Amino acid sequence: MLNKIKLMKKQKKIMAILLIILIILYLSYNIFLRDESYGLSKYGSRGNEVTQIQTKLKRWGYYNGNIDGIYGSQTVSAVKWFQRKNGLTVDGIAGTKTLNAMGIYTSQNSSSTTNNSSDVNLLARVVYSEARGEPYSGQVAVAAVVLNRVKSSSFPNTIAGVVYQSGAFDAVRDGQINMTPNATAKKAAQDAINGWDPSYGAIYYFNPNTATSKWIWSRPMTVTIGNHRFCK
Repeated sequence: MLNKIKLMKKQKKIMAILLIILIILYLSYNIFLRDESYGLSKYGSRGNEVTQIQTKLKRWGYYNGNIDGIYGSQTVSAVKWFQRKNGLTVDGIAGTKTLNAMGIYTSQNSSSTTNNSSDVNLLARVVYSEARGEPYSGQVAVAAVVLNRVKSSSFPNTIAGVVYQSGAFDAVRDGQINMTPNATAKKAAQDAINGWDPSYGAIYYFNPNTATSKWIWSRPMTVTIGNHRFCK
């Protein structure tokens, strides 16, 4: 009888251990799916996706820490800053929408690329036709001006509407807008879409060496990059 009781206790102990193992496996599986399949990085995450996030945020001036692939408190703060500036939910978590805004596409958010590919292409054509040969930051700034106009109530609320607004861009008037953009112009367009604004909120730009409009000279200047003066 004593042996039978001991055997039953041993079986219960084994069952309890197996149950704990199953629970741990279940939780690990769900965490893996959430972090990997859905491309969600958060505090404590590690890996290539975190490295990409840090690299982009550092390039755009949001992040000052080391690019080490570890999602620490500095990365959380940088992500929150990026989210705040881009109208996203400010939670410090790089979920699908935040990754998409950064231009980091996973299996779950890759479909978003097709949704904005036409905008990126049009913006790249503006950059190439208006600012090829300018410093890279100047090319991004030209793209940022278009995006700043989209956000302004004084201009159309789409990229196409801004670009093709009557008299807005010389490149549209002379047909250069139809030129095929190079890789640099495409990258500049994407960087502007992702939140980098070297123009400091400008909605106009002009070349001081060729501008004839007295009105454009009256606009408050934000910065000069290459041959372009940016202003509000």
